[in-house]
Amino acid sequence: MELDVRRKKTMVAFANRRLFHGAVESAFEGERKRRLWRIDRLGNVCYLLIVSEDKPDLTLAFEQFGPYQKEAYWETKQYDKLLNCIENGSMWQFRLTANPTVSRSKNKNKDDFQSQKQDTEKIKRGTVYAHKVESYQREWLQKKAEKNGFYVKNENVSVVQSQWMQFTKKEAGNRISFISVTYEGILTVTDKELFVKALTEGIGREKAYGMGMLTVMRL
Repeated sequence: MELDVRRKKTMVAFANRRLFHGAVESAFEGERKRRLWRIDRLGNVCYLLIVSEDKPDLTLAFEQFGPYQKEAYWETKQYDKLLNCIENGSMWQFRLTANPTVSRSKNKNKDDFQSQKQDTEKIKRGTVYAHKVESYQREWLQKKAEKNGFYVKNENVSVVQSQWMQFTKKEAGNRISFISVTYEGILTVTDKELFVKALTEGIGREKAYGMGMLTVMRL
């Protein structure tokens, strides 16, 4: 769905991803499920992308964030056609916007990691820290690739954007803070089943706020 960046509500939502999260959730009826979504910019136009089991009704989202004076419109495509093309050894151009983190009991190097305030800061494995240095962001991707059925050469990957997202959860008043990193490059599929799962279920944390969606295009 195209977004109108001139609208005040859209600009506010860029700063507070909770608003986009609410719009995505309102597009589906029935049982609440985890859906992947991401904000993408293609040229001078911004889009809201969604991956879900069911077709969304984005009427309300369009009314809030879509272009003025246009009839509500969005495009949906069957994902199975692409998923059925996935084969071990196949190479794809990819884009991933994710939240690269590490869990540690203590922050040993504050220059490399920064504490990330989430819904639950303290977890059993320790405190969640964000990777704010590019070399660690790349290392995180390499590790996630191995666990999600693909391989990337470091020289074939670019970190095209790294920024902090900070906003408040209205209902609880909790301050949410996390790092958003966008990777682009070329990958090779090593395990079809794991890779398809990554495409449909996402990679990493903060999926509710637009992180984790991996998209691919045939070379």
